[in-house]
Amino acid sequence: MRIKTKLLWVLLWLPLCAYAAYSLGPDDVIRISVYGYDDLKTETRVSADGRITFPLIGEVPVTGKSNMELEEAIAVRLIEGGFIHDAQVSVTVLEHVSQQVSVLGYVNKPGRYPLDSNSSVVDLIAMAGGISELGSDQLLVTRLVDDKPEQMQLTLPTVISPTQPLPSFKMQQGDTVYVPKAPMFYIYGEVKNPGEYPLRQDLSVVKALSISGGLTLRGTENGIVVKRKDASGHLQEIDVELNDTVLQGDVIYIDERWF
Repeated sequence: MRIKTKLLWVLLWLPLCAYAAYSLGPDDVIRISVYGYDDLKTETRVSADGRITFPLIGEVPVTGKSNMELEEAIAVRLIEGGFIHDAQVSVTVLEHVSQQVSVLGYVNKPGRYPLDSNSSVVDLIAMAGGISELGSDQLLVTRLVDDKPEQMQLTLPTVISPTQPLPSFKMQQGDTVYVPKAPMFYIYGEVKNPGEYPLRQDLSVVKALSISGGLTLRGTENGIVVKRKDASGHLQEIDVELNDTVLQGDVIYIDERWF
């Protein structure tokens, strides 16, 4: 199975028209109106075999059609059947049950969620209850392209940035959004809440102290030691300053003050 990784900026340049329309399918709920004929207004659910029944013309195949294509199909049937001379049909999708995306991993409510033509990855994460405490802000979206799975990495802060000049990344039917566990760091010694914490972008030692509740009365900022793996995987002790960046897997030790 061939997996490709694409950068976010490439994805965001994809034309929005590729995501603007979705095909209808079983269990979708639609509303159909004909201008000037209120008695023909119908709300219906697409059957398991992909059909609906509409007044005057009977069964209409739906699966695979966009709402615009269905509007045209119903209008043609009404005109050719001699029922309405100039049928102007409107189809509104009320529920895209057939269009769903899986949201998995470190979210509060993993599962499958309905998709409409305006759904973004942020919308899907929100439906899943948001990222859990241990979840990463680096998301992975798996999508079938030409029947081959492609994996795309999105950085959540970039996607939701108000200064982002590119259009928001849009989801497609069958996508899987996976939120991995965030990289971690560890802090022990004289802090109020020692333990394991998610490593966020640009985290400094002083921010790590704040996340762990700050120093105890016996703690000191002097002589903070970090145990960090070198290129061969061995732990090395290094002295750090408060503004130094914390790296994945760092173990920060806060020493006791000497009176």
